[in-house]
Amino acid sequence: MAKKFIDVMDTTFRDGFQSVFGARVLMNDFLPAVSAARMAGINHFEFGGGARFQSLYFYLNEDAFTMMDKFREAAGADANLQTLARGINTVTLDTGSREIIDLHAKMFKKHGTTTIRNFDALNDVNNLRYSAKRIKKHDLKHEVVVTMMDLPPGCTGAHDVAFYEKTLREILDAEIPYDSVCFKDASGTSSPQKVYETIKMAKKLLPENTNVRLHTHETAGVSVACYLAALEAGVDGIDLAAAPVSGGTSQPDFLTMLHAVKGKNYDLGGLEIEKVLKYEDVLRDCLKDYFFPPEATQVLPLIPFSPMPGGALTANTQMMRDNNILGKFPEVIKAMQEVVELGGYGTSVTPVSQFYFQQAFNNVMFGRWEKIVDGYGRMVLGYFGKTPVAPNAEIVKKASQQLKLEPTTEDPIDIADRDITKTLLYVRQQLEKEKIPDTEENIFIVAACKEKGVAFLKGEAKVNVRKNTKDEAKADKAIAPSNKTSSVSSYTVVVNGETFNVQVADGCDVSIDSALISYSNALVESSSVQKSETSSSEVKKEESDDYPNATPLKTELPGNVSKVFVNEGDDVKAGQAMFLLEAMKMENEVGAPKSGKVVKILVSQGQAAEAGTTLALIS
Repeated sequence: MAKKFIDVMDTTFRDGFQSVFGARVLMNDFLPAVSAARMAGINHFEFGGGARFQSLYFYLNEDAFTMMDKFREAAGADANLQTLARGINTVTLDTGSREIIDLHAKMFKKHGTTTIRNFDALNDVNNLRYSAKRIKKHDLKHEVVVTMMDLPPGCTGAHDVAFYEKTLREILDAEIPYDSVCFKDASGTSSPQKVYETIKMAKKLLPENTNVRLHTHETAGVSVACYLAALEAGVDGIDLAAAPVSGGTSQPDFLTMLHAVKGKNYDLGGLEIEKVLKYEDVLRDCLKDYFFPPEATQVLPLIPFSPMPGGALTANTQMMRDNNILGKFPEVIKAMQEVVELGGYGTSVTPVSQFYFQQAFNNVMFGRWEKIVDGYGRMVLGYFGKTPVAPNAEIVKKASQQLKLEPTTEDPIDIADRDITKTLLYVRQQLEKEKIPDTEENIFIVAACKEKGVAFLKGEAKVNVRKNTKDEAKADKAIAPSNKTSSVSSYTVVVNGETFNVQVADGCDVSIDSALISYSNALVESSSVQKSETSSSEVKKEESDDYPNATPLKTELPGNVSKVFVNEGDDVKAGQAMFLLEAMKMENEVGAPKSGKVVKILVSQGQAAEAGTTLALIS
């Protein structure tokens, strides 16, 4: 009897890169591996969307549409190239207007996309209606998604088989057009038994021959078991990645899964071990200079309790490295459990996973629920749609008070349509103001990336990737005691999930500065990384000494100064926003500590500011 053919999508170049590198991989570095994958017989790729859209403009100074065109050239005209979309959020963290949602589908079709996998993090089927229609209108295949995870211990009311059946029935009743159905577990926390029962349910409920897929991650350590359970239940497709970006926070490796199905009646994409080995050799060579974060290669036991997606985990830890606060990561992950429990059980997948992490971050840094994140607050208030269960009433009250917003049950897309900043006319006016060509690509770039999209199109974007180069050796040499003949080496180590920088010395009686043993900053950057010209450490203390009676305005969090709202000599009122700091994908207003006159501004736009940095002085 012939083995059942299982379609395998290669997630290496989208979810793999996002899960390991926070999506920061330059296209010319990886394109040779795309050709190698084709030589290995792979014909189905996830090649864009999700974080691999905005990240190109934010960190790589690359155009996502150009990358997609070059990927199509390397993969061939017959390849099924798939992207990831977030329903009414498309490839952003915010709700788009109908105009933007339509333009998303149109531009992705124009630039080589075959299939769009389309999900809503709240499993609010209403949020899938319009985007699905536009995807099909532009002659793309639509893979509709039910998002999955396990709830923290003791939580009930959603994310069981009955909940997924209810969601799937709502998709069918709404007559949402689809070509395939995917169950997507971005945190990899679903148990194998639940996966088995869910796929069994779907195969019975859906029309015969419907292509049903499962997507998961290895972060919680059960991905292979979940795939085996799904195969036994009749799934038609799974997602795998290639080493060195497989496992850990990413998808299981091709070779691991081929080994797992030995002796079973499944043909995984017609793949052959020797050809996959050659492909992985090429990919490993392409990525040999990249810094692999230690947390990206781990199974994290806390994840089932605080479901952080693999694709978001390293993006967040990389940002924490940028801001020298990586040591807070274990504490933030633990704090996520309560945030999920009280937030209405939206699936931990972008953008909701980012809201969860940001709120947990604020709870750790500012005190529990002292500062509600805009995204999390608007989610519990209903501005992203209906959560699976009602959020905690006290949290809803706090969010309403802090954000000065009333709860709503209005359709989010109708709210977005009323927002003038989400109209194509508004974006075109921005392009005209900045003297940027008025093309549909440019319109979508600015609509999706806002100021950073404008900066890219004006040639002002910077490259921020991390590679292991000669700079690493220079850094090690710089921190080694110079007056000793013994060898002192620096290493990054992980203990119980926490990352440390340590020094190891040969011989006895060697002095090592204990101040250098710290939570890892682990930033090994290439010479192409461009930082702000001025860092907070370069602000001279003497500048504040000239005003001994002035009150300093300090930042509690590290971040980049994205906007300065005042000038020296301005009169300000207590609490008035003076600066906007960007950190962890959040923009935080820093208000005046008292009413008075701004006598000195000590930072400038674009500057990095460490926690405790004095931003301005007020008399």
